[in-house]
Amino acid sequence: MSLHYPSVLLENAVNEFAKLPGIGRKTALRLVLHLLRQDVSQVEGFAQALVTLKQEVKYCRSCHNISDSEICGICADRSRDASTLCVVENIREVMAIESTSQFNGLYHVLGGVISPIDGIGPSDLQISSLEERVRQGEVKEVVLALSATMEGDTTNFYIFRKLHPYNVKVSIIARGVAVGDEIEYADEITLGRSILNRTPFDESYKLK
Repeated sequence: MSLHYPSVLLENAVNEFAKLPGIGRKTALRLVLHLLRQDVSQVEGFAQALVTLKQEVKYCRSCHNISDSEICGICADRSRDASTLCVVENIREVMAIESTSQFNGLYHVLGGVISPIDGIGPSDLQISSLEERVRQGEVKEVVLALSATMEGDTTNFYIFRKLHPYNVKVSIIARGVAVGDEIEYADEITLGRSILNRTPFDESYKLK
């Protein structure tokens, strides 16, 4: 059943909110009506935060995590173990792993996973920059922490083959995270144990 709006302005606002992932039109309407009940200053603050985010947010030139500066706080932290890199799909995984307090290395954010059906190939991801970080020689271990999906496993295997010529240990988080699960939705205890109990990666992991 389609909704009938008493105002074109209201409908336009609902249409914009409904473009967000996971937001249906009824949820979008509730959000818009909530904003209408707020003071103008609160709504302006909400809108300005989004505009400022889009205009001023940066990506760390080392790990590609979202940052307020050229180098993110994690990469700039000298107490972190720079010899260990944890490879993740996006910043949500960085946040999830950091919440476990079980990893003290650095990260490398790919920006996605290889997915031919979606037209995403290796050149669309930050894999070349990962290889360059390893080539520099400081990295001793690369931990693959991608989701246990077909796309994640394909990406794991591709990275493993790219890093094979280098003297670097490649490991994968323990499969306490069930096959098909997304890393960001794993609970902290399970994810933390998966990081701690990581195992060496080899070709036998290909598309398990």
